[in-house]
Amino acid sequence: MATLTGNGVHGRLAGRMALITGGLRGIGLACAKRFAAEGATLLLSDLDPLDAPAVRAALAELDGAADYIRADVTSEQDWLSIRAALDEGSGKLHILVNNAGIDQTGAIDSISLDLWHHVMDINATGPFLAARTLLPQLARGGADVRGGASVINISSIMGIVGHAEASAYNASKGALRLFTKGIAMEWAQAGMAIRANSIHPGCIFTALLESGFQNWVERGYAASVDDLVEAMAAKTPMGRLGRPEDVAAAAAFLASDDSAYMTGTELVIDGGWTAQ
Repeated sequence: MATLTGNGVHGRLAGRMALITGGLRGIGLACAKRFAAEGATLLLSDLDPLDAPAVRAALAELDGAADYIRADVTSEQDWLSIRAALDEGSGKLHILVNNAGIDQTGAIDSISLDLWHHVMDINATGPFLAARTLLPQLARGGADVRGGASVINISSIMGIVGHAEASAYNASKGALRLFTKGIAMEWAQAGMAIRANSIHPGCIFTALLESGFQNWVERGYAASVDDLVEAMAAKTPMGRLGRPEDVAAAAAFLASDDSAYMTGTELVIDGGWTAQ
């Protein structure tokens, strides 16, 4: 792995190291592009092997601003490998985006215990392992910047409001919402220069959402994915589904000094869905 240092680009995030899980596609990749444009150096993680086409494509799009490490967010050993990679460089982490996640739908009596644990492990335990393992690197990075290091947990509006046949997903994203508030209070009261906030996207058109829609089609709830997209857009006050870039813009704000007085808060990016 290459030595991870700042890329020297001027911008709100210049000289800062950012780690993004689930960074090869969707919201994660959009965040990576936005952060790189604002001057950050990136370490992306995902489940794809190093020589996978998705890895090559993402690194090419980021044009030298990023490195990549394969990691399973549910594995404590993989988090220790990420920590070691950071320590090969400056040993500092200024921005952590816990974006890796898994969708799940199904009636409660159709959810196996193994599936429940799988959803909770990825969506809630992964960010816990990240915060615990990388705390020294975040503390060192936070000492460098106004407002401290920034932990950004990608939750969901379904971590705020319930939805039928999504109980495991609701529970995991709700857990992440309150975990974020818990660590924010812990670090603030300890005088640590680390902030933690959560983002709650609504219907953002990504491959994950598309696969979820396809599942609903196969279960007979709609004739096609396009029909579901149109229906969801019609129910959204702003009249469209969100784009990954909409979430990335909010993440860049939380990563920067512009949000230096924010911790333990949640940003809802849903086109007005939960305001109804």
